[in-house]
Amino acid sequence: MRSLSEITLNPESASTQPAVGASKMHESAIKHVSGAAVYVDDIPAPRGSLFAYPAMAEVSCGEIEAIHSEAAEALEGVVCVLTAADIPGHKDIGPVYPGDMLLAEHSIEFHGQAYALVVAESQSLARKAARLVQLKLSEQAPLLDVQQAIQEQAWVRPPHGLRRGEPEQAIQAAPHQLSGELSIGGQEHFYLEGQVSLALPQEDGGMLIHTSSQHPSEVQKLVAEVLALPLNAVTVEMRRMGGGFGGKETQAAPWACLAALAARMTGRAVKCRLARSDDFRLTGKRHPFTNNYHVGFDETGMIAGVTMQINGHCGISPDLSDAIVDRAMFHADNAYYYPAAAFTGNRVKLNTVSHTAYRGFGGPQGMIMAEFMLDDIARHVGKDPLALRLQNLYCAEGGRDITPYHQQVEQHVLADMMQQLASSADYYQRRAAITEFNQQSAVIKRGLALTPVKFGISFTLQHLNQAGALIHIYTDGSIHLNHGGTEMGQGLNTKVAQIVAQAFAVDLAQIQISATRTDKVPNTSPTAASSGTDLNGMAALNAANTIKQRLIVFIAEHFGLAQKSVVFRDGQVHYGDQSMSFAACAQLAYQNRISLSANGFYKTPKIHYDRANSQGRPFFYYANGVSLSEVEIDTLTGESKLLAVDILHDVGNSINPALDIGQIEGAFIQGMGWLTTEDLQWNSAGKLISDGPANYKIPAIGDTPSNFKVDLFTSENPETTVFRSKAVGEPPFMLAISVWCALRDAVASLTNYQWAPSLNPPATAEAILTAVAEAKAYQAETVATSDDEISKEQAYASSND
Repeated sequence: MRSLSEITLNPESASTQPAVGASKMHESAIKHVSGAAVYVDDIPAPRGSLFAYPAMAEVSCGEIEAIHSEAAEALEGVVCVLTAADIPGHKDIGPVYPGDMLLAEHSIEFHGQAYALVVAESQSLARKAARLVQLKLSEQAPLLDVQQAIQEQAWVRPPHGLRRGEPEQAIQAAPHQLSGELSIGGQEHFYLEGQVSLALPQEDGGMLIHTSSQHPSEVQKLVAEVLALPLNAVTVEMRRMGGGFGGKETQAAPWACLAALAARMTGRAVKCRLARSDDFRLTGKRHPFTNNYHVGFDETGMIAGVTMQINGHCGISPDLSDAIVDRAMFHADNAYYYPAAAFTGNRVKLNTVSHTAYRGFGGPQGMIMAEFMLDDIARHVGKDPLALRLQNLYCAEGGRDITPYHQQVEQHVLADMMQQLASSADYYQRRAAITEFNQQSAVIKRGLALTPVKFGISFTLQHLNQAGALIHIYTDGSIHLNHGGTEMGQGLNTKVAQIVAQAFAVDLAQIQISATRTDKVPNTSPTAASSGTDLNGMAALNAANTIKQRLIVFIAEHFGLAQKSVVFRDGQVHYGDQSMSFAACAQLAYQNRISLSANGFYKTPKIHYDRANSQGRPFFYYANGVSLSEVEIDTLTGESKLLAVDILHDVGNSINPALDIGQIEGAFIQGMGWLTTEDLQWNSAGKLISDGPANYKIPAIGDTPSNFKVDLFTSENPETTVFRSKAVGEPPFMLAISVWCALRDAVASLTNYQWAPSLNPPATAEAILTAVAEAKAYQAETVATSDDEISKEQAYASSND
């Protein structure tokens, strides 16, 4: 295990040290803190640039009859107002399935939907004029109630199910049964840098796009389709994002397409940048879900069978909802073996903005159901929740290693991790102390929970599991690296540079990474699904090894040696009993006409999924983690506080421990926000009313616990990933489920740990106060029933006397 306090951060490593496995500083860290990092809005726009802003609907549903733009066009400085009729190519930019209109043409389907684009000489003028565009429509009643939508079978995509065994029979045959329902809130991405794109017309009718996007290749494709151009006429460049978290995987594309449309129509550069409140209204969130479970189990709490219904609130279009609801189903088991299971996943259509990818991609909304259910079982059988979790884990014995989608779990480390963390963080002593505290404290109650995470790594859409890279070595030994991933603060570029430095055994300072560009590495996948390093690191390693093998063959032939005698080490190329610098090797190779450039490619092996039969291997491997959270609640106000967190997380052979620990810490706090404070609210008309930091609370530094310990679990990935590392972007997000479980544990103390209300997340003060009232009512009824039974027994005894 390695904690952050044990890690030394060095801006540059000595060439004698290996690059992989060392805690290198983020390649843009100094730029970030000094303000020198260039984002899209910092790029100097050419003279004569214009600004575009969308006109937004003030109703949630209706048929468009007319768009009146005369008042906007009358303002001095307004160049034009564009509508769907002005689009020369595709009007629907749905990323996988149709349904996402670039500009509404015939109908409005959610409050705030863009239906026109104002192009003006300044950002403020464009925004002001957009509010003057008038929409005449025949208003209709929006569908906003998820239960009504389920009853009407209003889907954006057909339902999908997973099944193994006969769970209904197993549940009915089990000695005990429980059911539960959970309404799970969504989450705003709240990236520091909002949605922004700059479109620059090029000669020969081409278009250059600078965009804050996790998927430059998709932006290239969609811009080309909207403008009716071939893909080679559009180039997309992305140097860095100020955060993405999934919110810029598909939903950065509309603003790039609109900027490009305006640039095409005016012949001038156009920037499109959303104000924060409009960014809230116009872009999708983490999907809210309404889920339920039915479980059968024995007297010890061993699960026999489970059925679940997983209902994703998708909004008005498919976007990525098919894969997101699939992943929620794939993770509704989390780390636990269900001998028989059946999950149904519904993609519910509602008149809200179309929800989209968010860190964990549906996994959190499925995984929380497993933890919800396990806690309920533990209280029902009177068992410590940790003991119940340990006994229901996947394991190699007795065939208890097959998931509901028929993938075998091959690595079993979670039991060791959970017991290791329970020991190092004094779980059992703290559990006893908290129980005693709660018995003596009338108002303040404390809770404790230790929960695991088993998260599958790979895109569930198989063809996205590929990546490319490009490496040039120059004659001075400096290296230019480009890959298809995007940097959004997570340190991807730093890790990929470390991989290349390790391959050539050179100093990290010799490697320069340039902006992601579609004309350098084409047809790339989004930087998502925690796969950035897995895919792009492997592609870069492939390119590096291609050049390296070329050099080995050349040096061996040039000096008449065996290839095995040529070794790259410590910034030198050793051959026989001699050596030369890496730069000298590059110069010698160039003089002998040896290519010093290579493309790299990688595709994830082994993965497959037969959707018709709902079985396969959708994940290359699983990332694992364990977290222990201690909380405190005020039963009079519902206020809560996270007191302490201990985390043990499995990243395989860490490429950069400092970056990995930073990702774990950040993901945990973001997950805690989703489950406790980030409360998305729509009014009865379908308008988002939590549209800014004044009414939507993300965690602040004061919400971070004073005791926050993160350790890395010593392991290596059993699968052949880049240097046997594991993904780290998404899995730690779900470690925060321990906070929510600890809050339920605190509430359960009011019933002597016999029962806890559902506590629908986010567990705001209001939600906790409601749960406290429910727990007190349950306890009062239980005591009254018990007293009544005692009175009946006493009366019966007296009559017999």
